[in-house]
Amino acid sequence: MNPKFTLLRVLLTITLFLILIKPALYAQQTPVKKIDPQEWATIKTDRQDNRFLNSRGIVYNLLKSTLPKYAFNPDFSPSQLREWQMKVRESMKEIMQFPQVDNSQPLPKKIEEKKRDGYTLQKWEAYPLPSSVITYLVLIPDNLNKNNPVPAVLCIPGSGETKESLAGEDEINPGFKHTQFHEKNEMALHYVKMGLIAVAVDDPAAGEASDLEKVTGSSNYDYVSVSRGLLELGWSYLGYTSFVDMQVLNWMKTQPYINRSKIIVAGFSLGTEPLMVLGILDPSIYAFVYNDFLCRTRERALVLTKPDSTGHRPEPNTIRHLVPNFWRYFDFPDLVCAFAPRPVIFTEGGMDRDFDLVKKAYKIVGKEDNVQVYEYPKFNDPKSRSMLRKLPTGIDASTYFKLVNVDPPMHYFKEELVLPWIKKILQQTN
Repeated sequence: MNPKFTLLRVLLTITLFLILIKPALYAQQTPVKKIDPQEWATIKTDRQDNRFLNSRGIVYNLLKSTLPKYAFNPDFSPSQLREWQMKVRESMKEIMQFPQVDNSQPLPKKIEEKKRDGYTLQKWEAYPLPSSVITYLVLIPDNLNKNNPVPAVLCIPGSGETKESLAGEDEINPGFKHTQFHEKNEMALHYVKMGLIAVAVDDPAAGEASDLEKVTGSSNYDYVSVSRGLLELGWSYLGYTSFVDMQVLNWMKTQPYINRSKIIVAGFSLGTEPLMVLGILDPSIYAFVYNDFLCRTRERALVLTKPDSTGHRPEPNTIRHLVPNFWRYFDFPDLVCAFAPRPVIFTEGGMDRDFDLVKKAYKIVGKEDNVQVYEYPKFNDPKSRSMLRKLPTGIDASTYFKLVNVDPPMHYFKEELVLPWIKKILQQTN
């Protein structure tokens, strides 16, 4: 064999080996140095001019110095409160970016009806955008008098739940996992059994609205890709969710057997976010079931900075919750203050200082009794609750939940609190 050819083969072999092994060499990085999380709990700089070189510190301080433009002011007069509510509504319209609905799209239609024990289950389709289909379930009690419209509840699920799970129905794929408190979380079923019409929706990218998950049966829904695409379009996961839910809400108002002046919106966990958006945009909503703890999300981002031993700081929430410009205008307590005077129940507490604001808003309009607040059982006794007015910085998630009076393992739909309350508020206005 020609020596030159042999040498060339050797060089080519070595080159190919280096090309193949190079990524592996880069992957074998030096092990991460462990740190003391407490030492780095807060985001700080060692510069004498107090400026930050690291980008996390720069963004942190931008957030810290940006105060919500339409934060609720407890010193509002009744007229100032009404003016503020209008500004909150206009700002919400701006950041939710609802598209114009094309009136040439088909009207919603019923595609299925089944008799159940004590009620009828219907499945409907709606077509709010070109190429789009959304489905929802309608539970109608047997004792319905179509000449006497009855109150209705729009039920919005929590993360990982489906409209089928809310209605006590089989999942569209048996592989979808039920939540720990599955039977308690069947809020649509609870509502129809008390004689109300219940309408259950899916969250985008979950259940029947998922991609290949409804084929594979995985309940590890791909919220990230959907959220990312919406953000690239200048929209958001919450904006799209609220838009879809608004279409169902508007449909409910057209049904002759629904009392359109007595429509209640019930949100569990993730579902409380579109609940707030609908509540701001639609003043005709009668009442709200807020089944989660109430928090200040901007503050949550500012105080959750304690890293783990590898130097990774916690994230306040996932991309599904990201809404451009939201914190420039308001936070969650501000939004529920803007519900006043409409009835609202909170079933999983939060911080007293935030509920003091909500109660003040309702007091301004003379309807303080329209706010009902329940704590997690663990924090029922005021002596067991954190009464802080301001959370400390440099904490981790477990400390955060403790300081905001939350008991995560007991997070479920509190039918034992909600159903009597709804009965009470409906009787008050009869």
